[in-house]
Amino acid sequence: MHILLIHQAFASLDEPGGTRHYEIARKLVAGGHRVTVITGELNYLTGKTLRSKEGQDEKIHEEGMRILKSFAYHGYHKSFPQRILSYLSFMVSSLLKGFSVRKVNVVWGTSPPLFQAFAAWFLARLKGAGFLFEVRDLWPSFAVALGILHNPILIRLSEVMERFLYRHADNIVVNSPGFRQHVLDHGGQSVETVANAVDAAMFLRETDVALYRREHQLEGKFVITYAGAHGVSNDLELLIDSAYALRENSKICFVLVGDGKEKANLVQKAKSLELNNVRFQSPQAKDAMFEVLAAADVCVALLKPIEEFKTTYPNKVFDYMAAGKPILLAIDGVIREVVEQAKCGIFVQPGDQTAMVEGILRLEQDRSSVIAMGAAGRRYVQDKFDRDTQVEAMLSALTQVVDQ
Repeated sequence: MHILLIHQAFASLDEPGGTRHYEIARKLVAGGHRVTVITGELNYLTGKTLRSKEGQDEKIHEEGMRILKSFAYHGYHKSFPQRILSYLSFMVSSLLKGFSVRKVNVVWGTSPPLFQAFAAWFLARLKGAGFLFEVRDLWPSFAVALGILHNPILIRLSEVMERFLYRHADNIVVNSPGFRQHVLDHGGQSVETVANAVDAAMFLRETDVALYRREHQLEGKFVITYAGAHGVSNDLELLIDSAYALRENSKICFVLVGDGKEKANLVQKAKSLELNNVRFQSPQAKDAMFEVLAAADVCVALLKPIEEFKTTYPNKVFDYMAAGKPILLAIDGVIREVVEQAKCGIFVQPGDQTAMVEGILRLEQDRSSVIAMGAAGRRYVQDKFDRDTQVEAMLSALTQVVDQ
């Protein structure tokens, strides 16, 4: 089977960002399938170009996987209108590049953004191939809830495109069970869950934790680590405010690893508050994240207190679990159910600084529970959210499209 994936934010293990699609594609290739990926030339976290110094726009990561870089406007992190322009430019360029990809059995489109999924649908129909639509976030619902998208005409156009894709997909997969009902209510027919998952072996490698802590001035600290995007939805100001509230506690230190539109504002706020208990680190490639997480005592996952976010399965939570770290979770809903079933962390109300501070102090004062929760999370994620199991589910969804 030859699979064509259209994904502007595709990231390999040697690049910062989520690597769900690379890991799935690599395992599909290992199973004898061919995968061609058309992706953007910019990393979505850093905004930096991914093209080689020689300007090459094609890479062969391993036999059977071909990665093609396609143009996208470079203003991704500058403003919402410029981000939309980046999406639109990639939609057009990926369509043009996709014309040359031959003998495709199924085109795999993923959202957000909807524009690249529309390009995938168009290419599928043009090539007489099946169309698999993957829903990773509920767009435009999330953008509207955050206040990012507020023009009624644009909202209506986005909703029309969303329903069109649901109705015209040969099969739909969602990465969180919380998305399923929304998709069905908006025109989806066949909906399967291929959850976010993790290759736990990536986080079980040997590393010198003492050296890492010494290099980053973390010796003797109780380290609270956040790793991921620094965007509007991530509510990282709450962590900065919590750090300010705990500034007199010399034992506790916050480490924020990653990049995004809000990072400069967060750095400036920490500087203006003269916080010595906050460290900002550059985004790390996925195959280097095990060192970052190994040095943490507790890992935090948080989103703004918006009802729609109760449907999400943030990938970072599964990475934290695989690394054997307890989770301080400020996200309600389906991911809270996972953490509570695994007994691998504590929940605090999203957006509540007092609850966040109390949760941090509770964990800092109970080190034995911290260790036990971390071990419980690792066992649970290996049993319930192993990458191989989810790849089998994705292959099943792809095969159904081809069979139809």
